[in-house]
Amino acid sequence: MRRRSLLAPVALALVGPPAARPARAQSSGQAPWPQRPIRVTIAFPPGGPTDLVARVLGEHMARTLGQPLVVENRPGANGNIGAEQVARAEPDGHSVLYNTSSIVLSTALYDKPGFALSDFAPVVLTASVPLVLAVNPALPAEDLAGFVALLRASPGRFAYGSSGNGNVTHLANFRILRAAGLQATHVPYRGSAPALTDAAGGQVQFVTDTLNSALPLIRDGRLRALAVTSPRRVPLLPEVPTLAEAGMPGLESGAWQGLLVPARTPAPVVARLNEAANLALADATVRERLAIQGAEILGGTPEAYGAWIREESARWGQVIAESGVKLD
Repeated sequence: MRRRSLLAPVALALVGPPAARPARAQSSGQAPWPQRPIRVTIAFPPGGPTDLVARVLGEHMARTLGQPLVVENRPGANGNIGAEQVARAEPDGHSVLYNTSSIVLSTALYDKPGFALSDFAPVVLTASVPLVLAVNPALPAEDLAGFVALLRASPGRFAYGSSGNGNVTHLANFRILRAAGLQATHVPYRGSAPALTDAAGGQVQFVTDTLNSALPLIRDGRLRALAVTSPRRVPLLPEVPTLAEAGMPGLESGAWQGLLVPARTPAPVVARLNEAANLALADATVRERLAIQGAEILGGTPEAYGAWIREESARWGQVIAESGVKLD
């Protein structure tokens, strides 16, 4: 998509025995790779939107690479704990970070996030999940125009929930409110689930959250979707306009995801990981499983992902500076 509490680690093998022929890094004098299971660190809790996508991809990649991909969930500090772990890992291709857009947010939000973007080598941009602006059904706003008029008539009266300070679900709301000249109270939560639950219960009046997290509540009628943040309408909510269609162009964004490895990981290993990921993203069954979650399937080269990260770092760095949000 183009202008788009610390828990104990949980490890789970995605697949069983490795395939008969393990993949090898094609480099003169270099040991065969992978030589053992590949640890994939996800810096968020199990069962969340990032975790679900990573496991679907990992199942297919394991068959290609001939070794299990073992997920280790290390949530905490807006994704910093898991990212720092991989940044310090041996750069041999057996430690991979399944990252999200939070990695570029953290470098602007924290003075000392525990890592720098230069600590990683990009592998591939895998997918992006659009966000959806949704309101409590009791709110007398049937569309984005009505929502703007309602908030404009009562500055500061309404509140919105997010997955936490500095999270993309917070900053997306900040951008929407700023673009329309609106005021509302931000209520940060520890994750999407409590924010969405309180929005459905009326404790806060609206949220802008990932489509796959909000969709069950929208389908149950507990939330009303007003607009999606993607450049195009999403198949799971075809009747819901984009922000641009609804009168707010230039605010496209999404919760994107990708694969990173420690810097200095051998180039043939990076290339093989990239190939395995792109094969997974092209698989019809994988695409179907990701589409059910509302994910836009991407893919591409390591170089393209590196350019994407630099662009997103600059864009969100500016948004964070304008918001004044800083985290310890």
